[in-house]
Amino acid sequence: MTEVSPKERPQRGDSARPNFYGRRKGHKIRPARRALIDTLLPRLSAALRQPETVDVDGLFDTPPRDLWMEIGFGAGEHLAHQASQFPNIGLIGVEPYVNGVAALLAAIKADSLNNIRLFDDDVRLLLPRLPDGCIGRLFILFSDPWPKARHNRRRVFTMENLREFARILRNGAVLRFASDDMNYVRQALETVQKSSDFSWRPTGPSDWRERPTDALETRYEAKARLHGRSPVYLTFIRSGTRQLRVPKKTCNLKL
Repeated sequence: MTEVSPKERPQRGDSARPNFYGRRKGHKIRPARRALIDTLLPRLSAALRQPETVDVDGLFDTPPRDLWMEIGFGAGEHLAHQASQFPNIGLIGVEPYVNGVAALLAAIKADSLNNIRLFDDDVRLLLPRLPDGCIGRLFILFSDPWPKARHNRRRVFTMENLREFARILRNGAVLRFASDDMNYVRQALETVQKSSDFSWRPTGPSDWRERPTDALETRYEAKARLHGRSPVYLTFIRSGTRQLRVPKKTCNLKL
């Protein structure tokens, strides 16, 4: 996740670009990481920056068993962890915050991770160019909750974006969402409740209280716990028809 100040004004580009409300740069980047941005990033992002539909079959030298994506990977700890655990899976990481991108590039080099490709811009510029049903797992972990009511529309998890997520996820694919902001969690549940493309199938409180076993605690999750906030983990399933309606009472989860 990229931490931003709600007071920042949107950055406006040409008319085809959506308004971007976050920050793209933080503290000064160390020379070694700046060198990675100049040399390694172009190689990992070139195929995703072409104006036409992304050739997902050509993203990697060796075709992966599946393709996963993380939107807003922050400093990249979780994405690097997934890449290391699942070397046969191809991963797309999306993050416009250059300092976070630099941190992940350092991890990619240090651990010789060859199964990550990067898009260092607004995800809304990438989504329309991804083919239908090309993603098997999507992560949205501790994205900015934009807590003020008038800023809620800036969140990543909105109905508009959910429609695009449904398009790029194949049937049976998984969408993992996590947040320590209960207002954002309720919005995510209510949004899925209104969608015929996803279902949520909890079997008990542990389904939303406990982090998935193959996931890694990120610095944002650790920060939330340090401040006494309990993260919530939601796993939604992409389904062609609605399998299970989200009960209204689940929008008031007991932690």
